[in-house]
This record gives sequence, structure tokens and C-alpha cells, in this order.
Amino acid sequence: MTSPADDEKFMARAIEVARRHLGLTDTNPSVGCVIVKDGNIVAEASTSVSGRPHAERNALALAGEAALGATAYVTLEPCSHYGKTPPCANALVEAGVARVVVAVDDPDERVSGRGYQILRDAGIQVETGLLRDEAQRGLAGYLIRKTKNRPQVILKLAVSSDGKIGREGEGQIAITGPEARQAVQTLRAECDAILVGIGTVLADDPELTVRIPGMEDRSPIRVVLDRNLQIPTSSKLVRTARDVPVIVVTSNQTARADEAWHLMQGGLLAGVGVELLDAVGLASLLHSLGERGMSNLLVEGGAAVARSFLEAGLVDRILLFEGPDAIGAGGVETPLARNDMPKEFTFVGETAFGADRCFEYERPL
Repeated sequence: MTSPADDEKFMARAIEVARRHLGLTDTNPSVGCVIVKDGNIVAEASTSVSGRPHAERNALALAGEAALGATAYVTLEPCSHYGKTPPCANALVEAGVARVVVAVDDPDERVSGRGYQILRDAGIQVETGLLRDEAQRGLAGYLIRKTKNRPQVILKLAVSSDGKIGREGEGQIAITGPEARQAVQTLRAECDAILVGIGTVLADDPELTVRIPGMEDRSPIRVVLDRNLQIPTSSKLVRTARDVPVIVVTSNQTARADEAWHLMQGGLLAGVGVELLDAVGLASLLHSLGERGMSNLLVEGGAAVARSFLEAGLVDRILLFEGPDAIGAGGVETPLARNDMPKEFTFVGETAFGADRCFEYERPL
């Protein structure tokens, strides 16, 4: 038998392995599986790119006969339903695994305890809840989509030392350094969609893609809140819509009085590959994104947009990047600072990126 310390070590490894394919597993979660025998890791794997095969099957294929009598550490309850492949719980039984240690229960109604029952009925020892909180962070998008029918909302803000996120009329201002900006690029690659308001588009003309060499194809879907279809057809977002999808969220209730202009602009945007989505309110938008299988939405742009998500109680995770320099007169006040964090959020940790600091907060699932 392994010690509690060893169990934690191997589960921590499974959580690390699960991160390999964050944002690449379609509607399935990125799960980690580590198979251990006689105190040694004999195989480890994450869910495949595109979501199939699952982590357990990948790890068992690598382990081969070494899986017999071994312990499998899995970040999410093994599936119990037949889809494109037979259930992972059955695969663990067939491989002769003696013990399965799981971090997080699967809320999917097709699983939700049934995976455990298959294992126990086969005489396999099952233990659950090990490093649950740590594993839930990587699975939060999937868990929230399954329980709340919407993606996890991650709010990212870059704040200067004097509490500003930009300067009026000057467009985008560099508040953090290259290390922090690289971290944000990685975060984009792990998300299904990134959202900004039309104010950010008009001021900054952003592209909102992943700019890490070799990872450009992991750029998330770009979403713009634009009730009155003000987005210029010459903007970078519109010009690249056929390369990386763009959704412009409008509302028939607030369309311009000039209906003919509205129809013409909508036609122009649709003609170059921009999708128009009518949604009344943020909750409706999030439900629509969840129905499409999106699990993680990164909210990046604009104080007003950030404030609207916060006031609606729709933010699940906050990343507050703080730079060392002040912006001074004419700066745009941040909608959120460490000293006024909503009480429902708990502090997770602090990370240094060069001279910058990132403070992470999360709301209980």
C-alpha cells in the first residue's frame, strides 16, 4: 500500500498531466491519469486532443500488462456511459487495476457515481476526493458548464500601481511586462472564447489571438459585445474572421433606429464571416455559449464590461495582474482592486512575472 504522502504526490502528478491539453479537448474535460505499480509510475496520459480517447484509455495503452494490480490516479471520475468508445471504468476493470484514486466526482448525469459502482462491483478499491480543490481548478470550466449550463467566466485585469487600467483616449497602454503578457497568451490558448466590449475594439483594434509561436492555431473564438453593430468592417477582428471565428453579440431590442442601416451592416459582417448573435443580457449569452459546448470564457476588455459581469454575479475566477508603474492623470479607474474584492471570492495565490504580480481569486463551484 502506498502512503498518504505518496498518494498525494501521484495525484498531484495527474493534475499536472491534465494541464497538457487544456483548451484542446473539445467539449470533454482535459483529465489526467497516472498508473503506479510498486511505487513507480508506469504510465501517464491526458485526454487526447479533440477529446477522445480519454486519459484512462491512453494511460492503460501505455502501461500494457503493467496495469495488472496497479493503482490508477485519475483527476475525474471514470466515465460509465457508452459513446464513441466503451466506458473508461470498464477499461480499468478489464486491465486488472487493483485500486483507483479519484480527485473529482463527475456531475454528468450519465456518470455521477456510476463509474465508481462499476469499479466497486468488480472488486476494485475506490477512493475519492484526494486533492479535490486543486483538481477542480483545471476542471472548473467543465464542471460549471455541466452544473450551471454556461462556461466558466475568467476575468482578467491589468492594473497599474495607482489603480488604473488605461488612459482615456489613448487606446491600449502596456501596464505589465513581457513575462505577464506571455502568461496571458497561454491563458488565451486554454480558453474556448475571449470576450471584449465594442469600446475596446474601437479604441485598440485588437486581434485577440494567441501570439505564441507554434500555438497560433489555439486562438479562442473572439466575442464582441456590440449592441448597435458599431464594429468597423476594417477592424482586425472582422478582417481575420474567416481565420479565427468572431461572434458579434447584438440585440434587436437596442438596434439603431435606422433599421435599414442595421440590416446593411449586419449583412456586410455576415458576408465576411462574422457571426451575429442576438442575446438579451449576459446570462442569455453565457447560456448560448454553454449550449455550444464552450467551457471557459476569458473576459479581457473594458472597465464597463468587467463591471457588468461582476454586478451580474457571473464571474467565477479573477486574475488581477498588477504592474509597478503609475499611469497618472487621465487614467481609467479599475473596476476592481485587491482591497475591494467581492466577499464571495477567496484568494488562491500570487505569482510573480518579472516585476509584475498576478493575484488569483476564485468563487466556490
